[in-house]
Amino acid sequence: MEISENVSLLTSKNADEGCAAFKKLLEASEAGPEVYEHMEYLLSLTDDKSSFVRTRALLLIIASAKWDRRKLIDASREKLLSHITDEKPITARQFIQSLPSLAAQKPGLRDEIAKRLRNADFSGYKDSMRPLPEKDREKALEKI
Repeated sequence: MEISENVSLLTSKNADEGCAAFKKLLEASEAGPEVYEHMEYLLSLTDDKSSFVRTRALLLIIASAKWDRRKLIDASREKLLSHITDEKPITARQFIQSLPSLAAQKPGLRDEIAKRLRNADFSGYKDSMRPLPEKDREKALEKI
């Protein structure tokens, strides 16, 4: 299956199909810039109503950051970093956990990422959930 086919499956209603496409695209992101060629689309998916789709897009964007010669990630940093406090805590957690990788690949964004993490307000999450992204934040800041 080609990269573009897998990219289109990221929004599949079939969770197994979407997850399988995501995993293939993650592998492809490591190997070469082919997934990066779909960066504008991936950036648009960060606004999707489905938290699964948002999470897949965010993680693929970070996995493809090393290929970002056009600085699309830099230009979209405000939108991307807003997901530190995504409406769904699981999306926020996975994104926060991946931010050290983004900071390593985009050193020019390191200070902004750290600042946004430090200033993140998790009070919108349930009391039972709030400690988890807070711990993720501390771990991410240690690595950044």
